[in-house]
This record gives sequence, structure tokens and C-alpha cells, in this order.
Amino acid sequence: MIFRTALAFLAAATMATAKTNFVLIFCDDLGYGDLSCFGHPTIHTPHLDRLANEGQKWTSFYAAASVCTPSRAGLMTGRLPIRNGMCSSKRRVLSPDSAKGLPKSEITVAEALKGAGYATAMVGKWHLGHLPDYLPTANGFESYYGVPYSNDMDRIAGKGPKGREGLMKPKSEYWNVPLMHNTEILERSPNQAYLTRNYTNQAVAYIEAQAKSEKPFFLYLAHSMPHVPIFASGAFSGTSHAGRYGDVIEEIDWSVGQVVKTLQAQGIDEETVVVFTSDNGPWLPFKTHGGSAGHLRDGKGSTWEGGMREPTVFWGPGIVETGIVHEMGSALDIFATFLDLAGVALPEDRIYDGASLAPVLAGRGHSPRQEMFYYHGSELYAVRKGEYKLHFTTKTEYIGQKPMKHESPVLYHLGEDPGEKFDVAKENPKVVEALVQLAETHKGSFTPPESHLEARIPRGEN
Repeated sequence: MIFRTALAFLAAATMATAKTNFVLIFCDDLGYGDLSCFGHPTIHTPHLDRLANEGQKWTSFYAAASVCTPSRAGLMTGRLPIRNGMCSSKRRVLSPDSAKGLPKSEITVAEALKGAGYATAMVGKWHLGHLPDYLPTANGFESYYGVPYSNDMDRIAGKGPKGREGLMKPKSEYWNVPLMHNTEILERSPNQAYLTRNYTNQAVAYIEAQAKSEKPFFLYLAHSMPHVPIFASGAFSGTSHAGRYGDVIEEIDWSVGQVVKTLQAQGIDEETVVVFTSDNGPWLPFKTHGGSAGHLRDGKGSTWEGGMREPTVFWGPGIVETGIVHEMGSALDIFATFLDLAGVALPEDRIYDGASLAPVLAGRGHSPRQEMFYYHGSELYAVRKGEYKLHFTTKTEYIGQKPMKHESPVLYHLGEDPGEKFDVAKENPKVVEALVQLAETHKGSFTPPESHLEARIPRGEN
């Protein structure tokens, strides 16, 4: 009942003149240093470089979490996963045997925009629930084409080399991943070398169709790559100076170019905002198949900067003012930003962890984000305010290392030390005290609900 009432409120609050289209391009495990416009010396991303030059390049933009499922839950809802049960310290992401997904009580950005008269579509990796009640079509998207979870899940027993070797020398038939259209499975074990190209073709076709409609649209294009196993199509395989990983990133860059080219060809580029970012940092244990966080420390699965700070670009001729933004932003802010640009009010029946970046995009204000909370599962590991970041617990890399709880929290000045090398806690006791209090106030402001990541389908039923 609360959910339906909130959607009705959104529809009533819609401005009739809202016409801005939204294209949200989301990568999987992309490192902060994986694009040439963010400093990679051998991966060439000319299309993204162009968008960064014509739009806004954000240098301090954060994912909602350091692994797939909670990060995507934060993106879709504008709320920290700790608020809606989409995180767990026991089970970090949803799997093919997961019984639940994003709670129905949550309002996704797709539902909010659909209620405001937008056409909505998703292409790519979802990872917020693979059962019918949790798929994109149950969460505000009118159409869906893609895979419901990570491309390394549903490994077929006995197929290919065991363990990490199979991921480093992959073949699509090693995995039973489903490729879906809406709620139907089109095929199992799709040729992953063509996922990026197929997603792109679907996205382009959708934009062309919507350009003929009077309805504004929201397209969420979520690439499966560069999450391992990595694949590139024949046109890109073996073409990058950066090896197989470079091939994958350069094909994603091509995909971005195709999307923008289509917007321009249809004459709707000046009515559209394109956002490019990623769900978390690089999966470093996979070496040259795992990308780079550049100057930042560590990667996926950690609450060091490399785990959650993402290369991010906003582009929209006539809407987004050109520039480099060093202020903080987050995927948590995209919900409020899109609604603001669409002329839709935020629901008032829940707490949001994001705020609109629209004034910054227009070059007329500062980012409202002054704080960032870094969760590892359901535990708060670190907090940032301004240039200072305080760690209560640290854990290096995705697997293998045990968390280190610090009796005295460690403090870094991210302006002077973005690589988090030099602890300045002793020199700044008042800053430490203030950040400790900020964390305690935050944790005391809500009661975490039951986790939706821990429920499993009984064996034999999935």
C-alpha cells in the first residue's frame, strides 16, 4: 500500500513539460584508471574522451558499494543498501540460488520515471534478483534484454579448467548463464564475445524507436564487462595495446560512441543526458584481466578508494555545462538527479542517501554531497567528509585477507594523498573525533532490515 501510494504521489508531482531523456551506461568492475581520459596510457577510449571533454568529468564520484548487488541497489533506489536489505556480510551478492531480490517496497528510478510518463527499458546485467518477481520488468522497466546476474555464475560442472584458470582462459560454454528477454530465457550459455555488441544493438534500436515517440525515455544500459570472464567480439579481439582487457574496454568505448551517434542522428542529443560510470572498482586478483584503479589504492571488494571511486562522465549538450568536477558525487545521487531534471518530486515517505546534482551539471552550484559512507557488507568500514577519510576497518582485495579492525582509526587526506598511504590521525585528533561522531550518528539513525541476500532457494528447486 505504501509503495502504491508513493508511486501515485510521484505521478501527481510530475511536470507536464518534462522532456529530458536519460541514458545510464553502467560498467561492471571498471577501474578508476581504465580509461584514457582518466589516465590509462595504453587503453584508447576516444568516444569517452570526447564526452569527458564536451561534458563533465567527475574525479571523485563513488559507487554505492564495492561489489555488484548492493552497488546496483543503491544506484536504482538512491538509498544505501543497508537501508533496504540489499547487503550482507555473510553473502555479498545475489546468486543463481538466491530466493529474493530488491524488495517490492523500494521505488526504483525506473518506477519513478515511468510513473511520470517516461518510457523505460533496461539492457544488460541486472543482478537485483533473477526470479520473476524481482526482474527489471517487475521494477519499473517496460522491457528487458540481458543476463540477470554475473557472467561467471552458473558454472557448469566438469566444463573447462577448474577455478581461476577457467576464468583466465574462458569459453562461453563453461557457464550456463541465461540470456533473457523480459521474463523469458532466450538461450543458455550465450556467446559472451557478442554480449557487448548485442547490448549495443538493442540500445540503439530502442533509442531509434523512442525518437519517433512523443514520450521521454530512460534507458539503462548495464554492460556485463569487464567482469571476468572477459570477452571481446572479433572486430576488437587482439586490437588493443593493453591486451584482452584493453580489447574489452575499447569495445565498450565503441558502444558509447554508437549510443551517442544514434542520439545525434535522431536529433535528440540536446534533449538527453548520458551518464557513464561503474558499479565498483577493478577485480585485482585477476591481474591483467582485472583492470587498474590508477593512483588509487586497491580495488573491488574493498573500501579503499580503488574499490568505490569510479571514472564518471556526464554528457548532455545544452544541459550539462562543460568542465571537470572535483567535488564529491555518487551513484546514490543519480535517482534524485534524474527526477529533478524530469521535474518530479522525491517521495516523502522514506529517507534518501542521495541528492540532486542538477545544479552542478548546469554549472550553477556546488555538489550537495559532503559525506560518503563506505560499507563492506552490512558493516560501516569508513567515512569521508570533505577531504578527510577515516577507516575503522580495512580489508585488502576481494578475497583471501582478513579484515583489520583498527583500535585507533586511521585517517587520510584524500586531496594530498588519494592513494591512502600516509595516516594523519595523530596530527588531526579533532578531525578524527568529528568523523567518529558522524559515523555514530549515521548508524544510530536507522535500524537495518532483514537481508534479502541471505535467503536461498531449496536445493533442487532452482
